[in-house]
Amino acid sequence: MEERNNGMIVGVPAEAYPGERRVALVPAVVPTLVKQGLQVMVEPGAGAAAGFADADYQAQGASLASDRRQLFAVAHIVLQVRGLGATTQIGRADLELLHSGHVLVGLLNPLGAPKEMLELARRGVTAFALELVPRISRAQSMDALTSMATVAGYKAILLAATALPRMLPMMMTAAGTITPARVLVIGAGVAGLQAIATAHRLGAVVQAYDVRPAVKEQVESVGGKFLELPLDTQGAEAAGGYARAMGQEFYQRQQEMIRKAVAESDVVITTASVPGGQAPRLISAEMVRQMRHGSIIVDLAAETGGNCELTRSGETVEAYGVTIMAPLNLPSSIPYHASQMYARNMVSFLQNIIKEGELRLNLEDEVIRDTLVTHRGEVTNTRLRELLGLPLIEPSTLKGL
Repeated sequence: MEERNNGMIVGVPAEAYPGERRVALVPAVVPTLVKQGLQVMVEPGAGAAAGFADADYQAQGASLASDRRQLFAVAHIVLQVRGLGATTQIGRADLELLHSGHVLVGLLNPLGAPKEMLELARRGVTAFALELVPRISRAQSMDALTSMATVAGYKAILLAATALPRMLPMMMTAAGTITPARVLVIGAGVAGLQAIATAHRLGAVVQAYDVRPAVKEQVESVGGKFLELPLDTQGAEAAGGYARAMGQEFYQRQQEMIRKAVAESDVVITTASVPGGQAPRLISAEMVRQMRHGSIIVDLAAETGGNCELTRSGETVEAYGVTIMAPLNLPSSIPYHASQMYARNMVSFLQNIIKEGELRLNLEDEVIRDTLVTHRGEVTNTRLRELLGLPLIEPSTLKGL
């Protein structure tokens, strides 16, 4: 292995996930890291697909690696959009380039790929999964999931508007009045709220439903009407503001109650997901059959199985005259701004774990504690250890790792 230079080196490899166009750092944030006493090294071409040339990085103070292997060899900290666990078999080649002492930061899909996290631990990698950033005020600037969901919600409406055989806004024309399209958004998390806001700006009449009644005010603030259903939603919100998985009977009753709203909508955007679990089925084939011909469903939960019974992950299909779109990795389709947002999240996170140019793991800090998944040969995250059937680590032992 090559000798490392003095000072901590932050390495930015090109993304290995097929079709991934984002990059973990953009040139504009490089000076911030340099001021912290860090060096930034980028794999040649890492930002090209997002619109950032190698020369842009060099102009801001970054250096270029000779190749991917050299970057991993000299970097202390490796930053990725999709790291092991969140990439395909192709991305597993990076596992051989990681070694004891490496710090890996990125989206790692830890709850969906616990065995991959165990492999990182066995290699002695200190890994941070940005999916696990707690939703607290202090951590908002580090919340990559929120940033990427914002991009996905915006793009979902554009996809629907392009495929819909009618215009979204009401128009008064010499040829008569065009009535506005009706949009239903199921799931009013970050992606859902951005979809509501975008559809409203485009002139659609927007309704939204969420199992968490507490989001009603947020829905209304971005131009939507909250669809209230007489369901017992006690316990529907988990810690951190995420939706909690409910029982099958609950989802069946939910389907029955939203059936009318789905049938009356020209566009349905579904975003309902449960961290680490399968997406709930909210739209049955029968509900699709009752929709008007030409209607559109955009299923943003396709990566975890989809909210619609007829969803085919990564495909666009037609059933009963309804187009069902199941796009994957939507943020990558707007790589410039998605990378820009992700890079800002990444820099905020690094500023929390690096002090005076050195890695400082204060496990009293819940942001650090919750996102740390492996360290010094151990899987450290409590939820991951439960999934792997490992005994829990006592807090005092964790502090000593």
